[in-house]
Amino acid sequence: MREKILEKAAEMFLNIGFKSVTMDDIANELGISKKTIYTHFSTKSKLVEAAALYIFDTISTGIKAISKQELNVVEETYAIKNFALTHLKSEKSSPLYQLNKYYPKVAAVLREKQFEVMQDCVVENLQRGIASGHYRKDIPIPFISRIYFAGITGIKDNNLFPIEDFGVIPLMENYLEYHVRAIVTEKGLTTLNKLINDKTIKN
Repeated sequence: MREKILEKAAEMFLNIGFKSVTMDDIANELGISKKTIYTHFSTKSKLVEAAALYIFDTISTGIKAISKQELNVVEETYAIKNFALTHLKSEKSSPLYQLNKYYPKVAAVLREKQFEVMQDCVVENLQRGIASGHYRKDIPIPFISRIYFAGITGIKDNNLFPIEDFGVIPLMENYLEYHVRAIVTEKGLTTLNKLINDKTIKN
């Protein structure tokens, strides 16, 4: 039952918002009593923390699986972006904004874990990209990996990028293209342009 509660809560938090969803809402969706939820999670904060880490673990596992495919580094970057967006499919409710505002301690823990995972993933991607000739040899890896993390988390700040003005998907795509264009060689640029053109044709 604990796993079912966690899965449903994570889904609802992402679609509606960490603050907006109540324990009653989750209980009603599952057809159980609120008391049953409290048996497994003593407070809503405990459930929010568990759900946030559950979402994080799900995405991290998927990213690691993509990394093992040994795709072209530019293709890998876009594959990870597409995977993440399918799991963060509805940010109309701005779940991350609500998490930061109403559950700052949970948000801080999550941010630290995100940084650790993304550092490993991005540094490995940058190193492979330099070796394969897709990224410039002179890029400062420690700086690029950190500025990438700062940007990918920064674009989720609703004060800087209001939802009504910046859609989640185009914002992510614009940032990713901005990042890749800054570090690619001509070889990498060819791959990037092909990915962008293919997407344009499909749309």
